[in-house]
Amino acid sequence: MNSLEIVRAHIVENFLFGDDSRIGPDTDFMESGILDSTGVLELVGFLEEKFGIRVEDEELVPDNMNSLEKIALYISKKNGKIQPF
Repeated sequence: MNSLEIVRAHIVENFLFGDDSRIGPDTDFMESGILDSTGVLELVGFLEEKFGIRVEDEELVPDNMNSLEKIALYISKKNGKIQPF
């Protein structure tokens, strides 16, 4: 599984209660109501643990955390490699 699939599975299980019909690679988490500010913090904890990265406060911006594609790209950058989606 690549990072996008791993994060997608986590969000579907923990925030959408198994309903994967509401999320696509470019679904905006905030606009669609999938995540709120508390959900973002929970997601950051998951990302740090699962991918061994440290998310800095200044990196908590929509450009990094507001869709599966953006998160996958962010993780790739943090790990120093670009992964295909």
